[in-house]
Amino acid sequence: MYKSTRRELIRNAAATFGLAALGFTGSSPAFPAQTPDKQAFPPGTRDFFPGFKKASAKTSAAEIHFEVGGSGPGLLLLHGYPQTHIIWRKIAPQLAEHFTLVIPDLRGYGESSKPADGENHSAYSKRAMAQDQVELMASLGFKKFGVVGHDRGGRVAHRLALDHAGAITKIAVLDIVPTYKLYHSVSKEFAAAYFHWFFLIQPAPFPETLIGNNVEFFLKTWSFGGLSPKVIDEHAFNEYLRCFRNPQTIHASCEDYRAAASIDLVHDAADLNRKVACPLLALWAEHGAMHPLFDVLDTWKERASNVSGKPLPGGHFLPEESPEAVLHELRGFLARA
Repeated sequence: MYKSTRRELIRNAAATFGLAALGFTGSSPAFPAQTPDKQAFPPGTRDFFPGFKKASAKTSAAEIHFEVGGSGPGLLLLHGYPQTHIIWRKIAPQLAEHFTLVIPDLRGYGESSKPADGENHSAYSKRAMAQDQVELMASLGFKKFGVVGHDRGGRVAHRLALDHAGAITKIAVLDIVPTYKLYHSVSKEFAAAYFHWFFLIQPAPFPETLIGNNVEFFLKTWSFGGLSPKVIDEHAFNEYLRCFRNPQTIHASCEDYRAAASIDLVHDAADLNRKVACPLLALWAEHGAMHPLFDVLDTWKERASNVSGKPLPGGHFLPEESPEAVLHELRGFLARA
């Protein structure tokens, strides 16, 4: 029954969104192939998701590149800064046994498009980034789906659950507390640990110029803090470096943070009396900044009605540093009725 319904959804989506032009045939698995006139990912880059299909889809305001694979209910995986979709490479194969995974580059990152900034950084608001994802999932036939977001992806996931409550079945957020809470709880300790929140929001081209002068140094010594090559191997680091060397990516990622300090706060303030209705799982790093600075579980209970969660071993980049622990918690959470 489920498979039949899912095929019908995807067939309808194909007609509505023009997936036939991308290679949809109506057979299972029914995923669009990469666009014929443009490589979904540059030749020569490593295949981090064997068996998955690389694709791109145009939303109403961006072009989103993604990988899709597996079978079962839809599950959207969203990465954070300064990464791309490949952050999920260590847990995707196991999750794909039970879910159809859709793993995109957020707008502004990786191979996805970099729209113009918009008024008050609106093109990089979490609302705009969430809209990309709900349109992407609809184009694949998923009217309802779960979402897991790390770092910036967690903030997009939070906005998805507020703006598109009817579409989100479950949400998991990794190593974050809500943006509004952070900017209204600034302390010396938070500013020291998250100085980039205040650096990246400075007017262009100041942060863009400093980062662009030595991207490899920026990624190795600060962003990943010595995780390469032990946790982030050479191939993964080189892919992150390749993508982040693009000046447009550097600028777009700064816009992501500028939006967080401006238009996102306006949207969040308007929703302070609303809570996420679907089940929410909060996972955070024992050795990250959130653990000592906040009661993470209670903080999320302020913003969601049905919250569970716990700290996990490791630092901020949980899907790469502690993939087995993350996988264990996600499996249990996603399997619960």
